[in-house]
Amino acid sequence: MSIGRSAIVGVDVGGTFTDVFWVDEATGECRTAKVPSTPTDQSRGFIEGVVAGAGENGVAEVATVVHGTTVGTNALLERKSAKCGLITTHGFRDVLEMRRRDRPEIWGLRGSYNPIIPRDLRFEVEERTLADGSIRLPVDTEGVVRSARKLIDSGAEALAIMFVNSYANPENERAARDAVRKIWPNDHITLSSDILPELREFERTSTTALNAALQPVIGHYLENLQSSLKETDFEGDILIVQSNGGVMSVKTAQEIPVKTTLSGPAAGVIAGAHIATSAGYPNVVTCDMGGTSFDVALVADGESELAAQSAIDFGLVVRTPMIQITTIGAGGGSIAYVDRGGILQVGPESAGADPGPACYGNGNERPTVTDANVLLGRINVERPIGGKLKALDLEAARQAIFQHVGNPLGLADLDAAEAIIRVANSRMAGAIRLVSIERGHDPRKFTAMPFGGGGALHAGAIVKDVGLAGALIPRYPGVTSALGCVIADMRHDFVQTINRLLDDLDLKQIHQEIEVRAREGGRRLEEAGIRLEATDVIVELDILYVGQTHTVSTPFPGDATDIDMVKAAFEASYKRAYGRILEGIPCRIVNLRVSVVGRRPRIDLSVLAPPSNTSIEKAECPSRDVYIEGEWHQSRIFDRLALPIGAVIYGPALLEQSDATTFIDPDFVGRVDEFGNVVVTLDRS
Repeated sequence: MSIGRSAIVGVDVGGTFTDVFWVDEATGECRTAKVPSTPTDQSRGFIEGVVAGAGENGVAEVATVVHGTTVGTNALLERKSAKCGLITTHGFRDVLEMRRRDRPEIWGLRGSYNPIIPRDLRFEVEERTLADGSIRLPVDTEGVVRSARKLIDSGAEALAIMFVNSYANPENERAARDAVRKIWPNDHITLSSDILPELREFERTSTTALNAALQPVIGHYLENLQSSLKETDFEGDILIVQSNGGVMSVKTAQEIPVKTTLSGPAAGVIAGAHIATSAGYPNVVTCDMGGTSFDVALVADGESELAAQSAIDFGLVVRTPMIQITTIGAGGGSIAYVDRGGILQVGPESAGADPGPACYGNGNERPTVTDANVLLGRINVERPIGGKLKALDLEAARQAIFQHVGNPLGLADLDAAEAIIRVANSRMAGAIRLVSIERGHDPRKFTAMPFGGGGALHAGAIVKDVGLAGALIPRYPGVTSALGCVIADMRHDFVQTINRLLDDLDLKQIHQEIEVRAREGGRRLEEAGIRLEATDVIVELDILYVGQTHTVSTPFPGDATDIDMVKAAFEASYKRAYGRILEGIPCRIVNLRVSVVGRRPRIDLSVLAPPSNTSIEKAECPSRDVYIEGEWHQSRIFDRLALPIGAVIYGPALLEQSDATTFIDPDFVGRVDEFGNVVVTLDRS
């Protein structure tokens, strides 16, 4: 950390808003900012947000900026990644299109799929590495160079190299890379053995191809961002949030950009877990409602769940550890419409930041969830979040809702607005059931944690529809993901396929493999150059019974000196997952996984607590009518940040602040806890 610089800034760039959370480690002072995103060049909104949150000394006081980005995700979803080529083993040219023989539409044979690398940019060469790591046929480097020249002539900006079984021995891939480097015009060359040294050729090919396609995009974005920050007198460090909830250096992000594909949503889950456990709620469902999407994740016993792989879109499979997040198109900017069958739908199309909801007055004439909340009186038209607009256009929202929803359905404008909210709430409740009930969790034991610019407007409805214990609304719900950027640990994950029977396992070799990856992870931590309180090495084995397809993740006993200790650990994990073990069937070690975690200093959330000189009387504002269940109800209005610890607010009520609005439904009550969170539960008095 630079001398004289004590501020850490988290920046989360979303589809509609860019959120900023400042914390000064020396004084404990916190500041927030929320500005409209700039989709054509996300770095502009990023810089505006950082500057907007600056104190008297400006950006010069910043030691570290931690960034959650959607640049990679958007590039893949919109098919705006770089033109990329693939060189692979003879016979494996079409792996990207064959996939796992799944299809876009579950029912029937409809749908089409365009791989990230088209067939005319995929070339085969002679080489053969066997599954045991022995090389039967060295790679034809002259053929590799010929293929690379054709790709260059076709305008390819990046190259992916994937040879079958290279996870067992990367020698042929490295020889191909060395040959290509002599003619390739840049450093954008990705080896599958570097990205994912794990068996299963489709997942390895897909992840490698996506990484290569993102390298020029992410590289250009981060270079532009660094250049723009320097113009603001920033001389600190930049870190990037990964999909696994950890952070990495800019250099690592440029080398492995595929690990940023769920960067922003992951930061929100990290913040949600920290806030909830600090407040005494270890079991929560985080509900991040931004302008474009609604992202849901489950946190059990204070820990978020990690998935081994995910699909960014159909066929775009990324196999790298990432927080399990379910996303639906139900954000504040999601557009409501009546489909051809006369059914009201909400999303997935969004008005985004430009032009934004109809009430923004920027030319959009179609209704959004935000427009419905505005018309129902739940959003103050004189106090819009983000700070760019002086007021919202109520009549534009009314006209859009009536024209596109009310009139087609024969509803008055207010009833149409309520219908939009009900449909959005129903979709959100369905996403929560997906991550809780359908995974065997009792929702009554979990608390909703709604955040993002719009999440706190729907807290009561979500609790009722799903049957959750209540809702915990953080102090700054609109910038919670930016807070997650600030508190996320450094993390680097490694995997290596072992593919041996447990009885044949060489424990000495396993310890050596662990040591190699622990050193590499430690090197990357040092490369970032930031202060860490501790470093942990987490080791797991993917194990299954012979004949099975799916593995069970098993903690590796660090002091294991014989096979029986590993077997006991596997049986304990298997029994925990399935209720019993299978006697007499041999076990196979499939993969070794090593995670190196650098623990960053945690923020004491008591710095977010309301000041002692506040009171409910000082926080109360003039009341406003809100349309609820077909009637107008007078609702109390409060300045959220002026509410004291212990304040009790009965619904209907609205809590307003610069980054979000909280709606406390009738029959609900909100209580301010010691950290400034609002705990919302059904009023049982």
